[in-house]
Amino acid sequence: MSDTDVSVQVATQAAEVSYQRRSPWASMLRRFRKNKRALVGFWMVVVFVGIAVFAQAIAPYDPIEQNMDVILQPPSADHLFGTDEYGRDILSRIIYGSQISLMIGIVGVLISVVIGVGLGTVSGYFGGRTDMFIMRIMDIFMAFPSFLLALAIVSVLGPGMVNVMIAIGIFSVPTFARISRSAVISVKNKEFIEAAKSMGASHARVIFKHVLPNSVAPIIVLSTMRIATAILTASGLSFLGMGAQPPTPEWGAMLSTGREYLRTAPHVSTIPGLAIMFMVLAFNMLGDGLRDALDPKMKL
Repeated sequence: MSDTDVSVQVATQAAEVSYQRRSPWASMLRRFRKNKRALVGFWMVVVFVGIAVFAQAIAPYDPIEQNMDVILQPPSADHLFGTDEYGRDILSRIIYGSQISLMIGIVGVLISVVIGVGLGTVSGYFGGRTDMFIMRIMDIFMAFPSFLLALAIVSVLGPGMVNVMIAIGIFSVPTFARISRSAVISVKNKEFIEAAKSMGASHARVIFKHVLPNSVAPIIVLSTMRIATAILTASGLSFLGMGAQPPTPEWGAMLSTGREYLRTAPHVSTIPGLAIMFMVLAFNMLGDGLRDALDPKMKL
């Protein structure tokens, strides 16, 4: 064998070792970067988050300040998105509304993650009667359409943003419980889990140190996509008058009030509707990209 062949073989072996030692998160990031749709969704989310964070500096007007001299004006140089029925600047209300939509979506999903992942992990790890009891309760919740369940919860608790977050958190719990249960079942019988148990590790240590870190990928994907569902649900509840109350600049409420002026001032309802659509689209595209990037069956 020539020196050239030996050098090629050594380089190939070194590349294989480097490939095997490569962090799975690095591989995920590389797959994510190659997904153009995921990158578009990511940057759209970044833009929405930036708008929400710097809303006070970006918004040209006070979102609740009324000006009866400019009622229902179409988009112009002074008001890029026009004004509503009280002369309020729609652009400013859209900017401040992004804070509300993101807050409801993120907080609602966090509630679902904490409760749903906790129940799903306990159910999948211990199995038996515990698993059967928890899953049957989840089946009862899943028997109701998500939006109707959220509407029923808000009807009992009363309208308001806090109650909308609670309702969104509750109706998403069964989905997170089932996903986390499946992920836990798929890893709890692995060799490293058995090794940890044989070394005397407690159930809590096994769950938090070994089980959850190895079942987090589907939870991340579901959380991202559930934020889109939460934003859409919150907008729907506000559209029905059960969410944020006037004069709060919430997109669903803006869409509801603007429907009375579809013929004379269509921008009042069209622009909030487009804002909802683009934010939901952004999180869905990001979630799809994360799902593809975290799928170990995808080619590197």
